[in-house]
Amino acid sequence: MAMLKGLALAFFASCFSCHLISVPSLASSDEFHQCLISEKIPSELVYTQSSSNFTDVLVSSIKNPKFFTTATVRPVCIVTPTDASHVQAAVHCGRKLGVRLRVRSGGHDYEGLSYRSACPYEVFAVVDLTNLRAVSVNQSESTAWVGSGATIGELYYTIAKNNSQVAFPAGECPTIGVGGHFSGGGVGMIMRKHGLSIDKVVDAKLVNANGDLLDRAGMGEDLFWAIRGGGGGSFGVVLSWKVQLVQVPPTVTVFSIGKTLEQGAIDILTKWQDVGPSLPSDLNLKVKVQGQEALFMALYLGTCSSLVSTMGEQFPELNMTSADCRSMTWLESAALSFTDMSSTGTVEDALLSRAPSMSIFTKGKSDYVQRAISKDAWKSIFSWFAMNGSGLIMLEPHGGFMDTVPAAATPYPHRCGVLYIIQYIVFWQGDGGGAPATTWLAKFYDFMGHHVSKKPRQAYVNFRDLDIGQNPAAVDGNVSTFESGKAWGERYFMANYQRLASVKAAVDPTDYFRNEQSVPPLLHGSN
Repeated sequence: MAMLKGLALAFFASCFSCHLISVPSLASSDEFHQCLISEKIPSELVYTQSSSNFTDVLVSSIKNPKFFTTATVRPVCIVTPTDASHVQAAVHCGRKLGVRLRVRSGGHDYEGLSYRSACPYEVFAVVDLTNLRAVSVNQSESTAWVGSGATIGELYYTIAKNNSQVAFPAGECPTIGVGGHFSGGGVGMIMRKHGLSIDKVVDAKLVNANGDLLDRAGMGEDLFWAIRGGGGGSFGVVLSWKVQLVQVPPTVTVFSIGKTLEQGAIDILTKWQDVGPSLPSDLNLKVKVQGQEALFMALYLGTCSSLVSTMGEQFPELNMTSADCRSMTWLESAALSFTDMSSTGTVEDALLSRAPSMSIFTKGKSDYVQRAISKDAWKSIFSWFAMNGSGLIMLEPHGGFMDTVPAAATPYPHRCGVLYIIQYIVFWQGDGGGAPATTWLAKFYDFMGHHVSKKPRQAYVNFRDLDIGQNPAAVDGNVSTFESGKAWGERYFMANYQRLASVKAAVDPTDYFRNEQSVPPLLHGSN
């Protein structure tokens, strides 16, 4: 168990984050490279497979070594733009020469789809947005423009380093790229008070499938709606986002309390399912289940004394006292490890590191719970965590602000009626050593089907999972179909899937921006 926890801590310190060898056409690769150079992209921003540092650039933000093996399909080149015109040129050249683009901001895609293809025949390039990571704060408006290549840690640090009362609602792993995170929704620790990241996006700049650079006014409200939660890689390349910042108190309070089975973990966790989503919106109390322990972790936008009072009134079963409190700024809380809320070094070390993670292999899945799971079921669930290969689950409550947003307001539909989201994670070391972990995950996920949302069994697109379905391989210019995409599209987006497909048909009818789970175009007469 100590080794398992060590793996989990090592993995989460970097957080995440059918493979056949690709032999792309040399003609396509060379022609694409020459086209990029002729479009005035500086040669030092383009890395072909023959470049001496191609592999270093490719690995630079990979968070899961599972998708960097001798069998992984590689891009024909990597473009690292420093200007919108470079992205426009990549789209023009790609459309002209039949080279698709995959877009990477932080490299956290759970299936690696921002930098690799599951199809051995696909000729594609990667547009790596790392250089487009500027964060510009307008203090009078309380807004910021943030480049898609920034990490959320860089966003947090820039907006709050000089003002402890400014924050932004986003995720809990600092190395996540803004572009992918916002594209899928943006679940985080202050979502119960301020919503998802996408609920605070007020403008964006995007290069579409025609190579046009558009802002919100230029793209129109349908496309602006789609890019805020419809998943990355479907509608174009979002270069930057304008976000509304939020106010937080100068001091926040956190705690982390573990309960073993002998200490009543099952009874407390059973009760938490009703309490967690109904607590005041200033308080987020999430749970990690690993081994035979439930770890309750809280962020409260207020003081310790107020938190103790609230917990005593609404969740006395946890026996939380002032001794459990740790007071700090919101920025300091954002730098804590999201697996146990421990300190991981200085704020700068925690929030500004962009180091790749090439030691811990991972696989994840997700579910949403709409009815509390029974005490007897939790007894069975805990037995799974004593098995060989077991991982962990993170339970994050909704409620609060989340309940006030209609399901169709953004593509992220999991709003009112959701008690909490489950993230399943397994991890292992060494290529080829993941069979016990992945077998455990598949069987446990199947078991959990009795206790989670149904028809459809909902999932979170930012916890991408190709096991639930994927588009057929792109062959001879074929277009992915609306019907085939339903298997996964309706689980991620529910009723919003159809509107997303209609937007896709309007802005990218030939399906240029395509990957294994990109939204297909709903074309007239298509099946």
